Amino acid sequence: MKLTTKGRYAVTAMLDLALHGDQGPVSLADISARQEISLSYLEQLFSRLRRHNLVVSVRGPGGGYRLSRDADDVYIAEVVDAVSESLDTTRCGNKGDCQNGEKCLTHHLWSDLSERIHQFLSEISLGDLMRKREIRQVADRQNRRQPGAASETINTERLTDQTPA
Repeated sequence: MKLTTKGRYAVTAMLDLALHGDQGPVSLADISARQEISLSYLEQLFSRLRRHNLVVSVRGPGGGYRLSRDADDVYIAEVVDAVSESLDTTRCGNKGDCQNGEKCLTHHLWSDLSERIHQFLSEISLGDLMRKREIRQVADRQNRRQPGAASETINTERLTDQTPA
């Protein structure tokens, strides 16, 4: 099983949006610069995320995107599912035709693993990730690296660290 670039970038972009959303709509250009993801690729991803009601677009000057609901209510599995990313670990796409049209010996093992991965990601919200000290440290580093945003830091007043020191 491999989570491809599409799923990884979608989760990364959504987490960036969640971290910076308290400052107003976030432009894809800003996400692109911070996360080093192609702007055209982000546009494709956000089109799908918008269709799945995970983000809303804000038009006009100062426009961009914002989460459609609170970060604690947006789960990583939803983001991955929205960009049509498969978390399937079977060779057959979970169709059961992996060995000459029939299930292979380990089909159920890999199918169960796929379900557990999806369940695991269904239990983690963007809000959970935002509260991790390590993630805030990376976000602060990215903000300092971004031209014109040297003084920008993530607002941590509403975030509490729930990870051990």
